[in-house]
Amino acid sequence: MFLLAGLLAVTSGYAQKKNFSYKFYGQVRGDLFYNSRANSEIVDGLFHLYPKDISPDADGNDLNATANGSFYLLYSRLGIDVAGPSVGKAKTTAKLEVDFRGSGSNFAMIRVRHAYVNLDWGKSAVLIGQTWHPLFGDIFPQMLNLSTGAPFQPFSRNPMLRYRYTNQGWSLTGAAIWQLQYLSTGPNGKSEEYIKNSCVPEFYAGVDYKTNNWMVGIGADLISLAPRIKSEVGDKTYKVKERVTSVSVEAHARYTDDNWKISAKTIMGENLAHLCMLGGYGVSSIDKRTGEQEYTSYRHSMTWLNVVYGKKWQPGLFVGYLKNLGASKDIVGPTYGVGLDVDQVFTTNLQLSYVLPHWKLGVEYSPSLAWYGDRTLADGRIRDTHSVTNHRILGVLIYSF
Repeated sequence: MFLLAGLLAVTSGYAQKKNFSYKFYGQVRGDLFYNSRANSEIVDGLFHLYPKDISPDADGNDLNATANGSFYLLYSRLGIDVAGPSVGKAKTTAKLEVDFRGSGSNFAMIRVRHAYVNLDWGKSAVLIGQTWHPLFGDIFPQMLNLSTGAPFQPFSRNPMLRYRYTNQGWSLTGAAIWQLQYLSTGPNGKSEEYIKNSCVPEFYAGVDYKTNNWMVGIGADLISLAPRIKSEVGDKTYKVKERVTSVSVEAHARYTDDNWKISAKTIMGENLAHLCMLGGYGVSSIDKRTGEQEYTSYRHSMTWLNVVYGKKWQPGLFVGYLKNLGASKDIVGPTYGVGLDVDQVFTTNLQLSYVLPHWKLGVEYSPSLAWYGDRTLADGRIRDTHSVTNHRILGVLIYSF
């Protein structure tokens, strides 16, 4: 309520701010869901990723083969867009958007989604602040699940410095990216310390081309982490200089007209756990005297296709597939990441939405299969797999203003 009152005060007082204009917006969103088994998930099941492996009890019963479901409004949100006075020849805009997702176990608390300023010279623009990770990009699935295609589609909002040049349908993007809410994994679990101690931000570069109905593009991402700054061998402690550097590449395409929205993306990714995806790294060598370690990144292939048709009634289909390709070197020590025991994941989403001005009511059915291995090779690839399946049903009501 305090946030709402503050935003209303800002919008009602815009006339007193010379050369400023404000657009207040938001949505009330309710998610009602059911899962046929336990899953790897975020926000207590609201953000679904993939089904968990079999976990037998003393009688051989699968503990994870238990249904669950709930109803949440945590992703209701409020936002404000601001257009301000020019700085030289640059038009200035800003965005501040929050939801009630909280963090960790602090649900139903305000969380910043977007907070940035943008300087636009026409063909060139510089963004400073937090917004969607460039690998999320302008092409993402149109679906009801809050995961928006994860773990096949990157999902993260990050602090960044982003430059974009646009001319005659071409768009070039470069960004330096840090971490805050979506974190890499390492010896101390998920933490910002690995990129902070690295002193090197994550880097992205991409190119897109747009025509009347088509958009196609490619991009590359590099992240270099420092897993540890000290090592303990017996009763001795050593300062170490460790680093794991990972490179990911992606290609995407989208077609739109009055009725059709067809989009697809494929990624060859390394260590993308901070983007709500499967990935990580493992120890490839250990210095016997100091304990200093070298690392190798897990590689995953992720591909998805999304088709949505219509205006008022909108049926849609999403298909996603990922494969664990292992690491480039043999792993001789601990591994750090998300879903490194998963060989493959295949998910289909069948959705139907009814859309009116300001309103959206939809239902989605999503069978998801994950393959787990009974045997893991030295390079992290998985063999002798068995599959588990989750059936997810989701109902969504959104009122936008």
